[in-house]
Amino acid sequence: MSAITVVGVGADGWPGLSAAARESLLAAEAVLGGARQLALLPDEVTADRVSWPSPLRPSVPGLLARFAQRRLVVLASGDPMFYGIGRTLIECGAPADSLRVLPHPSSVSLACARLGWPVEETEVVTLVGRAPESLHAALYPGRRLLVLSANASTPALVAKLLTERGFGPSRIRVLEQLGGPAEALREGVADGWSLAPGDPLNVLAVDCAAAPGAPRQQLTPGLRDELFESDGQLTKRHIRAATLAALGPAPGELLWDIGGGSGSIGIEWLRAHRSCRAVSVERDPVRAGRIVRNAAALGVPRLRVVHGAAPAALAELDVPDAVFIGGGLTAPGLLEACWAALRPGGRLVANTVTLESEALLTQWYRRCGGELVKLSVAHAVPVGGFTGWRQAMPVTQWSVVKGGGAGASGAAEEVGGAAK
Repeated sequence: MSAITVVGVGADGWPGLSAAARESLLAAEAVLGGARQLALLPDEVTADRVSWPSPLRPSVPGLLARFAQRRLVVLASGDPMFYGIGRTLIECGAPADSLRVLPHPSSVSLACARLGWPVEETEVVTLVGRAPESLHAALYPGRRLLVLSANASTPALVAKLLTERGFGPSRIRVLEQLGGPAEALREGVADGWSLAPGDPLNVLAVDCAAAPGAPRQQLTPGLRDELFESDGQLTKRHIRAATLAALGPAPGELLWDIGGGSGSIGIEWLRAHRSCRAVSVERDPVRAGRIVRNAAALGVPRLRVVHGAAPAALAELDVPDAVFIGGGLTAPGLLEACWAALRPGGRLVANTVTLESEALLTQWYRRCGGELVKLSVAHAVPVGGFTGWRQAMPVTQWSVVKGGGAGASGAAEEVGGAAK
């Protein structure tokens, strides 16, 4: 494949391009880009102009193959490597060393320059091709957010979401056509939003302010139980915090949450880092729908919910870095399937409150090692005119790290044989 030049273009169009970017476009034989970006090029650019089809991603490999032997320039908005086409090209098969990227200042840099906000202290949430509920996880009083808009309707959508979430007093500024001759700024307050849709090329600046009584969400695991819609199948907050500590989420890792219930473990795993991934497996369709709603309400609509019974439902899933089993431990072959699928160095955590499942976990603990603990929580409750303790059912938890040698596999086979 010939080298591909990726040129970032701002709202200022051709005048705002560097000399290197202009030279590349003038020498190009083909230019790929969005219709708006292509329209910014002058007549001196004589290359074939090809607009991206929709959906874009499936078309990328074919277009790259089509222009493999020609001098190709791909246009991007602002910085191609910031939520841009540069990443898409690489993910769709273009070698990173085949790209020559000529960035333009990103909309984030331009917005922070206009607002006087330090870039490194400003959180960015994109709603381009993403569920708007992903904004929930970034809402904290006093925080400054930049929201990358999908279109002209995004400001009103964000204002509605903020109001429903208890952040109605938040100030919203809409920065349109940043860096171009038509640059403009409009503003309002979320719970009184009345601005008509403006330019589709916009970025939102949000000064987060919570209304009295707005629900609070902390960063650490152990969200309050009442934040989850539940029918009672919920890993309670103190046990959940201990479970997440044993699972140990890290950026980019994938969790299997088996027996999802209300989805609390998978949801809190995803809240640990924006690059974390999780699949919640739940056989009950009503609970599966509830997990979807909880994930959206708590800012992680990217949680994948698989409706099906384990272990059969696990067959087509990607290899996990961690597995949590919160239900169905005694299902034939479940533990064996999870252990076999887990990558070396991955963690498996299983919780139970029944003697039968505890006996099974004890067998696995004896042969595979790890840590076997009993977690007990008691709550203070009224006892007549006094106060006493009400004990919740104790939870037996087994956690283990899978080794990379044959011993771990052999231990799993031995336990599997003993369990049959």
